[in-house]
Amino acid sequence: MEFGATPLFEDVSFVINKKDRIALVGKNGAGKSTMLKILAGLQRPTAGVVAVPREVTVGYLPQVMVLSDECTVMEEAEKAFEHITEMQARLERMNQELADRTDYESESYHALIERFTHENERFLLMGGTNYRAEAERTLQGLGFSRADFGRPTSEFSGGWRMRIELAKLLLRRPDVLLLDEPTNHLDIESIQWLENFLATRCNAVVLVSHDRAFINNVTTRTIEITCGRIYDYKVPYDEFVKLRKERREQQLRAYENQQKQIQDTEEFIERFRYKATKAVQVQSRIKQLEKIVPIEVDEEDNSALRLKFPPAVRSGNYPVICEDVRKAYGDHLVFDHVDLTIKRGEKVAFVGKNGEGKTTLVKCIMGETPFDGKLTIGHNVQIGYFAQNQAQLLDENLTVFDTIDRVAVGDIRLKIRDILGAFMFGGEASEKKVKVLSGGERSRLAMIRLLLEPVNLLILDEPTNHLDMRSKDVLKDAIRDFDGTVIVVSHDREFLDGLVTKVYEFGGGRVREHLGGIYDFLAKKKIDSLAELQLSASPTVQKTEAQPVSESKLNYEAQKELAKKMRRIEKQVADCEQRIERLEQDIAALEARMATPEGASDMKLYEQHAALKKDMDAVVEEWEAASLELEELKEQTK
Repeated sequence: MEFGATPLFEDVSFVINKKDRIALVGKNGAGKSTMLKILAGLQRPTAGVVAVPREVTVGYLPQVMVLSDECTVMEEAEKAFEHITEMQARLERMNQELADRTDYESESYHALIERFTHENERFLLMGGTNYRAEAERTLQGLGFSRADFGRPTSEFSGGWRMRIELAKLLLRRPDVLLLDEPTNHLDIESIQWLENFLATRCNAVVLVSHDRAFINNVTTRTIEITCGRIYDYKVPYDEFVKLRKERREQQLRAYENQQKQIQDTEEFIERFRYKATKAVQVQSRIKQLEKIVPIEVDEEDNSALRLKFPPAVRSGNYPVICEDVRKAYGDHLVFDHVDLTIKRGEKVAFVGKNGEGKTTLVKCIMGETPFDGKLTIGHNVQIGYFAQNQAQLLDENLTVFDTIDRVAVGDIRLKIRDILGAFMFGGEASEKKVKVLSGGERSRLAMIRLLLEPVNLLILDEPTNHLDMRSKDVLKDAIRDFDGTVIVVSHDREFLDGLVTKVYEFGGGRVREHLGGIYDFLAKKKIDSLAELQLSASPTVQKTEAQPVSESKLNYEAQKELAKKMRRIEKQVADCEQRIERLEQDIAALEARMATPEGASDMKLYEQHAALKKDMDAVVEEWEAASLELEELKEQTK
């Protein structure tokens, strides 16, 4: 693929197999998103061929897309099933034709019955009667509540509308799913749901993501784009990092050996160039030198770059104290009875589903939103705040370099170019005007500017959404070394790991404190279950304080057992769907052979066909029973 005269990559060859889980990695600008567009058929390569079998479907989720706002959430999600509604309309037309016609003995009538039967079977197998339930499951998995289904999509932010597009894509069940930064707009619980969905219920997946934990949990193969070539590793990302390090060390050794060989050859030529007795050897060495193909060493990130916050004045011992803080918009309660104390030097995380009040509490701390209760900001606290909208406050007429140059002071001024490079503004990119930057680039620039301002309370709202892995590492190290206080609102587990020592969980109108790191919190949640937390916070339990503990525990155990049973039935339904798909393919292949002159007279084929049909009926019966049981279990959980 070439842009201008410079090739982005060339001689790239690889195969995507069924059930492959591929992470596409490389530094920003290496061509990852371009590769996804080429695979999706949205961009043509300068040379070469992308071969996709005719029956294979490809689904693509870009980082940024144009979204329409004319439907409700459920109506938009149901667009994923347009092929099913078209089939339903076809079946209705055929049914009407069967009712209107009276030539019951004609060949064409019998052919119509056969066609109707076959189409109706396909309709049932594709979940024609069950697709709304599937849409509900997927939307809920991505964080929507039932109350959201009837709301217009225009009421939701861009991030939530991206979730609707992701839901549509997953519901279409394409053979190859191409995802470009799918976790940017998801919270931790939605990411975990998506991980499980991609690992258990998808076909082939190719994804670009800067969420290291997500990549490790989903993918089993890593393709790296570097120096215009690709390296294909049949291992998850963490193993790839080790192998890549080994490969680069080998390249360096080979490069050094080659440089020594070139130097020795050049010295020989120079020494004996004018000696007649050595003319033949000199000519031989010159030819040898011309034939050497220079060894390229992979681009190496300048990982040694350290970014330190400028020293700030010391704040009071308790920068933030909340006492019985409450926030509501009319009848909608965001949170109530919030009591928390953040000590100087602590690094804490705000986590929870989107819409549970994390950003709202941040705005209360910033003094941007009115609230009830008491919220005390400590003595001498200087707040530095980063949110996605900070990017809109940049001066559009300045260049990237000038924007940073105006806030940098002291020794850090000598490192401006290095810092910009670490955040993907290397080379000519530093001379770009702010007004031509994309939303992601502006966010990164706003982040750098914040890092250089002297503050002692740092509040970061989703700081990693537009950073690559290297930039995240630089930022994480800088925050870890920061001697002030930090509040991070984030869904990125890998970023929070080893950074925060306390987690505040937002949910159900409450804010709960969990001591320990993010993985301690997640481990605890899996043991205690979110259902138990909701149970202990529900109004009915609070009102009946005399309720015996054993009954509450029994309710929880029953809920746990119900959830376990649902998971088992869901797996059974998914297994049946896979078996039905395989049987469908076998029957279609057999019918194609029966349609040939040789096959038409082969009785064995007819026997095999009857046996496969019998198997199909049995599996469909099992699938219907399991689906029915699953629906009943879901009704119990409502």
